[in-house]
Amino acid sequence: MISKSTIDKVYETARLEEVIGDYVQLKKSGSNFKGLSPFTDERSPSFMVSPVKQIWKDFSSGKGGNVVAFLMEHEHFTYPEAIKHLAKKYNIEIEETEQNDEQKEQANERESMYLVSEYAQKYFSDILWNTELGKAIGLSYFKERGFTEETIKKFALGYCLDNWDSFTNAALEKGYQIKYLSDTGLTIVKEDAANPANSKKFDRFKARVMFPIQSLSGRVLGFGGRILTNDKKAAKYLNSPESDIYHKSKVLYGIYHAKQAIAKEDNCYLVEGYTDVIQFHQRGIENVVASSGTALTPEQIRLVNRLTKNITVLFDGDAAGLRASLRGIDLILEQGMNVKICSFPEGEDPDSFARANNLEEVLEYLKTNSKDFIQFKASLLIKEAESDPVKRADTVRDIVNSISKIPDRIQKEIYIQECAQIMNISESVLFNTLAQIDKKEVSDTHKKVKEEQKAQVFNVVKNEEVGQKVDVQFELERKIIEILLLYGNSPQEFEDLILKENEKGDLELEPEKIEAKVYEKIFLDLQDDEIELGNENFRNIYSKLIQELNENENFSINTFIAPLDQEMVSEISSILMEEEKYMLHDWARKEIYPKKKEVTIAQLTNETILTLRCFLIKRRINALQNETTKLENDNREILEEIMNYIHLNTLLNKKLNRVLS
Repeated sequence: MISKSTIDKVYETARLEEVIGDYVQLKKSGSNFKGLSPFTDERSPSFMVSPVKQIWKDFSSGKGGNVVAFLMEHEHFTYPEAIKHLAKKYNIEIEETEQNDEQKEQANERESMYLVSEYAQKYFSDILWNTELGKAIGLSYFKERGFTEETIKKFALGYCLDNWDSFTNAALEKGYQIKYLSDTGLTIVKEDAANPANSKKFDRFKARVMFPIQSLSGRVLGFGGRILTNDKKAAKYLNSPESDIYHKSKVLYGIYHAKQAIAKEDNCYLVEGYTDVIQFHQRGIENVVASSGTALTPEQIRLVNRLTKNITVLFDGDAAGLRASLRGIDLILEQGMNVKICSFPEGEDPDSFARANNLEEVLEYLKTNSKDFIQFKASLLIKEAESDPVKRADTVRDIVNSISKIPDRIQKEIYIQECAQIMNISESVLFNTLAQIDKKEVSDTHKKVKEEQKAQVFNVVKNEEVGQKVDVQFELERKIIEILLLYGNSPQEFEDLILKENEKGDLELEPEKIEAKVYEKIFLDLQDDEIELGNENFRNIYSKLIQELNENENFSINTFIAPLDQEMVSEISSILMEEEKYMLHDWARKEIYPKKKEVTIAQLTNETILTLRCFLIKRRINALQNETTKLENDNREILEEIMNYIHLNTLLNKKLNRVLS
């Protein structure tokens, strides 16, 4: 168990915008930051971060919360994992109380797999640095590749001994269960159905140098292992199998070390292999990741898209592989990203080129040879179709098909013009071809929608209301929670209303000045009127808020929401970030300037409570009127009560400067 003092220190130290900035490219928007949602596939920002309130809200998915809630949502951390991650980031020493056996058993399976993977990384690194065979074979290989000791340690590279079960036995001796060694793919178990005790256990990565594959937050998800012998039966590179924590289609090698550089440089270099990434890093170019030999996937592209809109794909000088690799370009374009392509000289790859040239030379080469995808694709394909009209037509159609993937219409038009110039063909022909492709896609989509509608033809929803009425009580109760969160401990001068008789004997509301904290004013007013919040969520938050404000003079939203459950945290973040939602529309750029609220805290508090009172009085009047229609006997008492409520409602609305019909 992590001590409370450590948790408090983490919340005091961690800066939400810094932590989220490791995962999402944030841009300043007034006093807040905005960016693309890390939880949904979107092209317009709907993700807001408030440094002042230290909360975030994702308006596309509805998620929100504080810094810990973000890590729990994005990285699927448990609460303790999120605290430990932040403590590590901000160099905070973790104080822990001793866990008993029962608590240890409660660790979930995913966490057990993470722990096994992290142990494996440390084991392989230890073998590399501290054993004779590790140094002679593994370390020698990495140094031959030109990696410095600092680089080897930075990427936590390692070595698995050329023994059948050295790692497995070491892990079992440390208390790690064979189930999780098998689930992570580190150990291969061959069951003996007749006699389970004779089941054989093998190290998957036997006699391989090891490349740990890390998540965006730095957790070890799996491994890549390279064999060092010339065994033609064995794969040169071997990756961890798919598991609950490792999905190769959603991971990019090097993203953990590259994320800050990608956001800073506003560009990501995409390469193919582990050593390409490591060599570029060592040369001083850190905004580089690898797809690790797998075909590029939309999930991998979206991982980069959160950090930058710009990708430069680096290809080996092997012309044969270029054609196949171009298929990934269309996927990048579909995500609305800007793509450049750079190929290296014949026989070179990013690894060898970075090793043979200094930083300035590599950067200059990348700058000079990075071409727009249209230029690159045209120059590559036109060579194959130079003297063949049919192939040339196919090449043009191929390029236009890529252009059709781009969501932005202006970009499409510019690329069509560029393609016409390069291929020496009229723009009108290309636009017609583009229109045909777009029409076919629309037709296919329409056909798919019709088929889905046909399948759901019997699922008819009857009597569905077209519009939803505004729930006045809900909105007012929500506003009360917002006021308590933002201004609860603020001392204010309020104008209270006291019901008194005037000289004529009529009841009037007389103003009286009082000084009180906002939470005291709200609590006393609701208590005097015997008002209980109708919404269960708001009622729970309200009671916790009043207690916290009453007990803690140094109230902060961050520490208040720390121990709350995720549902309550999400609700609070939605309340606090409601107005920030409108900043996403960037009205100023459209020369629309919403009028800013200029209202005091005391006035806002009074008006909200008075409005709620008026609403509840009106509802009570309606209830009493319905009661009179049901009663056959004398209902003068009820009518008198109704008149009193009407009079009070009139007085309150007069105070609110409202005219009643």
